[in-house]
Amino acid sequence: MKVIPGASANAIEEAVSLSTAVSLNIETPGAKYLAKLSDRKRFIEDIVEPIKLISRLTGRGNKYARVKQTTQFVVGAADESDSEIVKYMWGLYDRLNLKRIYFSAYQKGLGDESIDKQTQPADVLTREHRLYQVDFLMRKYGFTESDICFDKTGNLSLETDPKEMWAKRHPEYFPVDVNRASKYELLRVPGLGLITVERILEQRKTVRIRGIEDIGKSTIRLRKANEYLTF
Repeated sequence: MKVIPGASANAIEEAVSLSTAVSLNIETPGAKYLAKLSDRKRFIEDIVEPIKLISRLTGRGNKYARVKQTTQFVVGAADESDSEIVKYMWGLYDRLNLKRIYFSAYQKGLGDESIDKQTQPADVLTREHRLYQVDFLMRKYGFTESDICFDKTGNLSLETDPKEMWAKRHPEYFPVDVNRASKYELLRVPGLGLITVERILEQRKTVRIRGIEDIGKSTIRLRKANEYLTF
């Protein structure tokens, strides 16, 4: 169920009581950016405080603990940087226990038939994709805010995914011994996903893995992983 910014505490609790998931869109990483998009919504009073209330209502051990809370950022509408979005993402996951964060790339002229849709920049869609990759690294791979790498402008690379960017900036971490590394260490290797890592952990219980071909058939992802592994 969608919660409207500024909804009363009673309305929010009723929404939580009736739902399996509730979402109030945060929209931007901070009040100064929200002010660029709306002169009606108050960032702290209408958005942050209700999100905190939902977090308290759905916290572990509480009455509505089964209910999931999500939110969404609009990306690129207010000239915010990726680092500012990631800072808020980490706070929402680490302190408020949100289950999922979504992103919507802002595309100028959307819905205006006078705008040529072919002229829409691809960068904003790639940027949205990179933020989803960061989200996955935080939720599934054990990455924290401090692990995410940005350029001098505070933005994610559009050319290199955030996991590989971390690997390039931490050469001291590699190569990783595929037969001895922990699950956490293997998940840091570019090209290795959750399913492949689980397969490696299971496989090495009975046999020694002697080469990348023992893990699976050659793919772009496994060839990439091979650059960071030792056997």
